Amino acid sequence: MSPEVKLSSADRVLFPDDGITKGDLFRYYDAVADTIVPHLKDRPFTMKRWREGLPGGSFFQKQAPKGIPDWIPTRQFRTWPRGGKGESRLVDFPLVNSREALLWMVQMHCIDMNAWYSRVDKPDRPDWVLFDLDPPEEDGAFALCVRVAHYLHDALTELELEAHVKTSGADGIHILVPIVRHSTYDDTYEFAELLSRKLEAEHPGEVTTEWLKKKRAGVLVDHRQNGHGKTIASAYSVRPKPGAPVSTPLRWDELTEEIMPRDFSMQVALDRVAQHGDLFEPVLHAKQALGPALKALRS
Repeated sequence: MSPEVKLSSADRVLFPDDGITKGDLFRYYDAVADTIVPHLKDRPFTMKRWREGLPGGSFFQKQAPKGIPDWIPTRQFRTWPRGGKGESRLVDFPLVNSREALLWMVQMHCIDMNAWYSRVDKPDRPDWVLFDLDPPEEDGAFALCVRVAHYLHDALTELELEAHVKTSGADGIHILVPIVRHSTYDDTYEFAELLSRKLEAEHPGEVTTEWLKKKRAGVLVDHRQNGHGKTIASAYSVRPKPGAPVSTPLRWDELTEEIMPRDFSMQVALDRVAQHGDLFEPVLHAKQALGPALKALRS
């Protein structure tokens, strides 16, 4: 018999500009659970909690909170402070391995679902390389972001690597390159950096790897998001932005300069799953090795 997750404060408005409530969020995740849980399963999970909704801000919680139900498993891993300075600590991370665990996270005011790139059985071996595309703050920036995504897709195709794309749900685009779990995080970081800098050289003014916004021209292709303990908002995750947009997988031919991240609401995401199934399902079953492409970029 499955445990029951009781929702409290269902009428609490989390998105004040849109009137979207905790209950609305709960119903969405209940409906999409069969699709999103495989992408979270067995990955250390970081809780990003919005107790008062968007206006109240959020806080991150890696350590499983006191009172977490005993039917939500946890696994302990060592973590280091941001920047690597300071003492490490052991953290008991929750694992969102079921619909009920997912809904409990909503009860704990998690809006977006953030998990590691690797799974608990091989925590040092990521399942993918991530390219996080962050457009500049200017009119038409997302259209430029779409163009850069296609530059990246073409470059990956030349390296004989399959890639999958989704809206970040915020302002950018996530491109995931699923890989068999042989490569290390150092490997995935190096690969992402080499390819990002190659694109920067080939498309000056459109592609940048510059971290500082005041020095940046074009779309940031952020390789720095590849690292042990980094998290990503999962596919089908609601994002804490006006309209409650969803990080939505797309076919590459759908990624045109006419679309906008805010086009993909909770209902649109559910309709797309009903129509297309899980477009990100191949990310869970990678058969391609990173090694040959990394070797080619090094040469």
